[in-house]
Amino acid sequence: MKKETRSDSNPLFAQKHNYNHHHRFFLKLALSCLLLGLTVRLLFTDSFSLSSVVHNPPPLANAIANSTFLSFPPPPSYSADFPVNQTQASPQDAVECDLFVGDWVPDLNGPRYTNESCSVIQDHQNCMKNGRPDSGYLYWRWNPRGCELPKFSPRKFLDMMRDKYLAFIGDSISRNHVQSLLCLLSQVEEADAVYHDEEYKSRIWKFPSHNFTLSTLWSPFLVKADIFEDINGVSSSEPQLYLDVVDDKWTSQYKNFDYVVIAGGKWFLKTAIYHENNTVTGCYKCQGKNLTDQGFQHAYSKALQQAFDFMTHSEHKAVVFFRTTTPDHFEYGEWFNGGYCNRTLPFKEDQITVRYEDSILRSIELEEFDRAKNASPNFKLLDTTGLSLLRPDGHPGPYRYFHPLLNSTVQNDCLHWCLPGPIDSWNDILLQMLII
Repeated sequence: MKKETRSDSNPLFAQKHNYNHHHRFFLKLALSCLLLGLTVRLLFTDSFSLSSVVHNPPPLANAIANSTFLSFPPPPSYSADFPVNQTQASPQDAVECDLFVGDWVPDLNGPRYTNESCSVIQDHQNCMKNGRPDSGYLYWRWNPRGCELPKFSPRKFLDMMRDKYLAFIGDSISRNHVQSLLCLLSQVEEADAVYHDEEYKSRIWKFPSHNFTLSTLWSPFLVKADIFEDINGVSSSEPQLYLDVVDDKWTSQYKNFDYVVIAGGKWFLKTAIYHENNTVTGCYKCQGKNLTDQGFQHAYSKALQQAFDFMTHSEHKAVVFFRTTTPDHFEYGEWFNGGYCNRTLPFKEDQITVRYEDSILRSIELEEFDRAKNASPNFKLLDTTGLSLLRPDGHPGPYRYFHPLLNSTVQNDCLHWCLPGPIDSWNDILLQMLII
């Protein structure tokens, strides 16, 4: 069937010339009256109150009316420039479309779980419990252009994962992703936690009724690394990266995995010292060290090459989903110097662009993924960068803390995602990719 084109080249509401002129006139008049009524309601609807648990969806008009940015100018208009992904066929083979090109559209059904119904939400992502006063960010869903994306079916997912092992490998965003998945699956079966490391960064869960194992493995650089950082991200020394040695925290277990979701990204933007062949070869942002600054590009390319080469050359052939980098939404600073995020609505595509560093990370990811895909058909691209870029409203911000004092200096989190929140759509897409 013919592939749908982008809406800017094939307008959804193209005028049809065989319409009767009078029918068009009365239709426009009726639509104008409807829009006028909605506008009045948007402007005069009372604000809604919110408890720590969502029960009923607030009108979307209120989510807009309560936006702290409503009276401010819109963000700078420049287009997000993302390379085109390979198309994915829908399960019914009715249409072909790219699951990662689309829009966030209103969803009055709201989230499929709450902070009360799911017990595995990490405190820093438990925005409702921590007192976030708005809930409009919960009432949107990702809608690819040209095909339908069904909501995540926990029963279907668990049936597909019967007698299987799924591992998430990466940093705290991967852990965030796993917690979303656990919350969605808890509607059918609660997982049993069977292992955690000392810092609870690597964990394993079992679903006994389906003999399904789910794990998250902490490996933010994917290669061997010595890290000297506390829970708040404060480093006592530069990380030491061994760019020619894959991290055995995950490679030692790889033979057990049927499915893998692996990701890198943000940690490579940190100051670091690089090692190859048992020798310090350079660094990134290490002024005063008398070392050559090789840039994060070198380290990230090398790390992905090592990780992908390990998997493509392994005798064990797991299905590998490579998730692209996650953009942050800090404004007026970064996490360490007062940056914050308090938007309450998604962006449109022409209102935001990917930052320079994120665009470089993603370019490296696409290049290395293509190389791995040519070597192994088991590699699939989970390209969440673009759809995540459009959700500045989905982060904890100051509500990574329990009822923070907003007039005090609190560290904002504009990288991780509230649960429930936009990250749940990643699992909608993951299930579709498993099906097709």
